[in-house]
Amino acid sequence: MEKIRVLLVTQRRVTDELVSMLQRVSPRLVIETRTADEKAECSDIWKHVEVLYTDDLLPPDGDAPCLRWIQGHYAGVDRWGQRAMSESVIWTTTNGIHSPQVAELVLTLMLALARKLPLMFKLQEKGEWCNARHEVLMPRELRQATAGIIGYGNIGRQVGYLCRAFGMRVIAADRKEVLEREPAWKLPGLASPADAMPDKLFDPSDITPLLQESDYVVLCVPATPQTIGLINDRALASMKASCVLINVARGGVVDEDALVEALRSHRIGGAALDVFAKEPLPPSSPLWKLPNMIITHHVAGLSPYYLERSMTLFAENLRRYVAGEQLLNVVDRVRGY
Repeated sequence: MEKIRVLLVTQRRVTDELVSMLQRVSPRLVIETRTADEKAECSDIWKHVEVLYTDDLLPPDGDAPCLRWIQGHYAGVDRWGQRAMSESVIWTTTNGIHSPQVAELVLTLMLALARKLPLMFKLQEKGEWCNARHEVLMPRELRQATAGIIGYGNIGRQVGYLCRAFGMRVIAADRKEVLEREPAWKLPGLASPADAMPDKLFDPSDITPLLQESDYVVLCVPATPQTIGLINDRALASMKASCVLINVARGGVVDEDALVEALRSHRIGGAALDVFAKEPLPPSSPLWKLPNMIITHHVAGLSPYYLERSMTLFAENLRRYVAGEQLLNVVDRVRGY
């Protein structure tokens, strides 16, 4: 019985319990684990590895002749650049495990800006009561507002599902087939395509009508050549003066210089960004100083259950690999995700 050598390289060490769960998939599996701090110890392992689970580290070119499959720790593969698209190995992602936590952050940001929480936090720090609260602190209601979600996959759909719970109108931009198929991997209890069908669907090749109708624009797209710079000066000019932009996708999707100018001139109502073109966001960035802005620290996908969920998905893919079945979340090299 030929062995399948599996290497896991992660920031946090995978627990013995989770490794045992993976090992129970098949007696053919020989599993080794390393943390990112121990990457130097991988130099003698690469030549035997057939399956790699990784959040960042890839083998040097030519050092892993047996490698057949890379399971990424994240939903996207843009962090590995063109190498992810050019390798002959199969690439898979953890698409499907991020929906609840990312969608919850989106609604948190919507509510925070609608209820003027950043301003109230500043007043609290100063110990200052706002005597003009009926004017200065008058909130917006989410009910009957329009959420325009660009990218209506697992995450976008869950955002739409939560928006509906607040009585919002939901419109989306994505390919029609995305709405009609069940995701390859979905956590129990999350929205299905039928649960979160948008009120209106726009072709992703022209998002201008969506931008014009939306009170909140939420970006949930992968980083591809088609989406980099998607929200530029022209797109911002299409939004309502009261519109709020929320980006939980990738930093490069938004032209940050154009966004700064739009916020300074009050051409849009506000923004909340979790991702940035350069991370960490430099202290010199003008984004830090804008009063109608919320900055979070690329934390939308964080969850105390992340590793457990990702290993559960990996275990199912390992089962499929051993059985010679189609893997879940295989990266389409043409689309780039």
